[in-house]
Amino acid sequence: MIEKKINPITPSQRQTFLLKKTNLTRIFKVKALTKGFQRANGRNNQGKITVRHRGGGHKRLYRQINFNRSQNIEGYVKKILYDPNRSANIAYIKNDLKSYLILAPEGLQINQYIKSSPKAELKTGNALPLQDIPIGSLIHNISLYPSSRGKLIRSAGTSAQLIQKINNKYARIRLNSGELKLILLTCYATLGIVSNINYKKIKLGKAGRSRWLNRRPSVRGVAKNPVDHPHGGGEGKTSGGRPSVTPQGKITKGKPTRKKNKKKLIIQ
Repeated sequence: MIEKKINPITPSQRQTFLLKKTNLTRIFKVKALTKGFQRANGRNNQGKITVRHRGGGHKRLYRQINFNRSQNIEGYVKKILYDPNRSANIAYIKNDLKSYLILAPEGLQINQYIKSSPKAELKTGNALPLQDIPIGSLIHNISLYPSSRGKLIRSAGTSAQLIQKINNKYARIRLNSGELKLILLTCYATLGIVSNINYKKIKLGKAGRSRWLNRRPSVRGVAKNPVDHPHGGGEGKTSGGRPSVTPQGKITKGKPTRKKNKKKLIIQ
């Protein structure tokens, strides 16, 4: 997508960077592939806020994306669609029997034929097992277990690289973060980079756009009273007087939060 030009009449508009969606289909009316859903807005099953700064966004329809590309999906690309529920664009795939929605890779064209199979052609949008993908290829929507849905590399503009195949069992993958991970060679991945690569450049320009996206204001702890936050209170402006903590008093910077059992197949 290309940049949306804005004639700046305020300082915030001068910094704004938005993307045009004129080349995308915004209204999607295939009922079988959409459903309504009610946001939790950061509340748990008791109605208590467990994730702050959420609520008040625009009402949306959920598009049911098929992340499991190991199910022999094939067909022609009928539309490239805007999806308000994710950063990437999506593609509407249709054949004589069924229709699907998938993540659209960069460069996918309307009327292009795509396929998910070990014998699929090596081109953008096709999905294959890692054992059938050449070393050095850029991939996305990678599954962690055979026959499961893709879990890794699904955000706009991201990609991973297949670096090595080890003992006919594991593939070494370099993720978008630079982390190296081992994944079974029988797991599926889709060729190409996820679409909408300019998404990371977006600057909303005003608080109202954040509210449309279901984001509420984030107030600093030092601006609060001591009853509301450990950093609150003090005479005049203070730095908080202690290492950064959450409103509940837990250390929030530098402490590892990843579970130990998830490091088994992470190399670096």
